Amino acid sequence: MGEPSEVLQLRTRPIPEPGPGEVRIRVRVAPVHASDLHTVRGRYGFTPEFPAVPGIESVGVIDELGSGTDGLEVGQRVFTIGVTGTWQEYVIAEAERVRPVPAGMSDSTAAQILTNPLTAVILTSEELDVRPGEWLLQTAAGSTVGQLVIQLGAHVGFDTLNVVRRRSAVEGILELGGTAVICTEDEDLRARVAEIARPDGVSKAIDCVGGQVGADVSRALAPHGELVVYGALSTHRQTDPAKLAIPIFARSLIYETKTVRGFWLFRWITETPKDRMAAVIDRTLRLVDSGALRVPEGRPIPVEKFSEAVYSAEAPGHEGKPLLVFEQ
Repeated sequence: MGEPSEVLQLRTRPIPEPGPGEVRIRVRVAPVHASDLHTVRGRYGFTPEFPAVPGIESVGVIDELGSGTDGLEVGQRVFTIGVTGTWQEYVIAEAERVRPVPAGMSDSTAAQILTNPLTAVILTSEELDVRPGEWLLQTAAGSTVGQLVIQLGAHVGFDTLNVVRRRSAVEGILELGGTAVICTEDEDLRARVAEIARPDGVSKAIDCVGGQVGADVSRALAPHGELVVYGALSTHRQTDPAKLAIPIFARSLIYETKTVRGFWLFRWITETPKDRMAAVIDRTLRLVDSGALRVPEGRPIPVEKFSEAVYSAEAPGHEGKPLLVFEQ
């Protein structure tokens, strides 16, 4: 455990064998998420026993089946669901934790199908049930999830009120289909929400920044409004526990009876009934496969250059999600 640039190392280990109900996947691509790096630092929602292999998503090809794995075949291209330790050439997964990749879908898209597209779908449909004609306020609109939420708004028919921190990002959000943009570099978030949407605020919002921005979003909610917090970008370089917070204004929360709650995809995957989870994943796959959701192409990086991928994952304005690529 420690700073990724200091503790991550490339190692060779024996090829694992699948047991009953398991499959072995020869990994093609595994994305590098900021959450992976927080896991290495010991600051994520779960802490593995170290030394450990990072990674929470992957796409690859089944190369060996354990017993009791009906419906899957050697040579089948699949992606993993809720399987950790994916930054390695071979991964063992329970058969129920893999899904076939739709024909024609790129490895880049399949490798990223869960963390970002699934999160966007769950937040807007399962968590907040955003309906056509409603406003949804979101922070970090230029992030991958933010872009996907904008696309969902265009597909479903709800309006997106998008918060960015740099004026240079505004035009791109509007070109993508965002209904309106608030730039915190030179605009007051609460005042602009009142001007654009309704004087008393919006009823539904999602936030992945936290800190003062998250607090401003909570105050921009209308009475009985709901805020779902799914990230805390503003705290990523913080080491002082006292600053890992959203300073919620108690008067607004109490007297306007607002709701602020968290969302963590990993917990959703582990706690949601299998049939419900399968239905939401199927819907996400259909949206991506049909083109309604377009996942930005990642940037392939050979696993031998993992340090470059790690740096890129948290670099400002990096181009494309870094994808560790394993030789096939």
